[in-house]
Amino acid sequence: MGEIAVYEIKVESSFSGAHHLRGYDGQCENLHGHNWKVEVFVSSSELGEDGMVLDFRRLKEATQAVLETLDHRYLNEIPYFIEVNPSSENIAKYIFDRMRNRLGEKGVRVTRVTAWESAGASASYYED
Repeated sequence: MGEIAVYEIKVESSFSGAHHLRGYDGQCENLHGHNWKVEVFVSSSELGEDGMVLDFRRLKEATQAVLETLDHRYLNEIPYFIEVNPSSENIAKYIFDRMRNRLGEKGVRVTRVTAWESAGASASYYED
């Protein structure tokens, strides 16, 4: 059976932000902050002429541009999170959607974003 080869690259970055979870019964309903670590995964079934899925520099720059919209902010006040609860799951989706919009290279797609709210707790968003 023929398998499709897929190349995947990942960058890690971080941002700091405060939030509170609406409709949550526990400490996280109170205003608090995290130093989130973010992993962005990008894949392609083919490499470019340069032998790369995407230049890491380009991926890092795009990731940083998206994270700047979150860094040192009260996340609940960002328009997207006025209606959407700023959980780690929804933060991962927010980043995923914006990364997909920034990376329009042919054959390159954002495959997963993971948002770590602490060293032992993370949430990922990807689409099948």
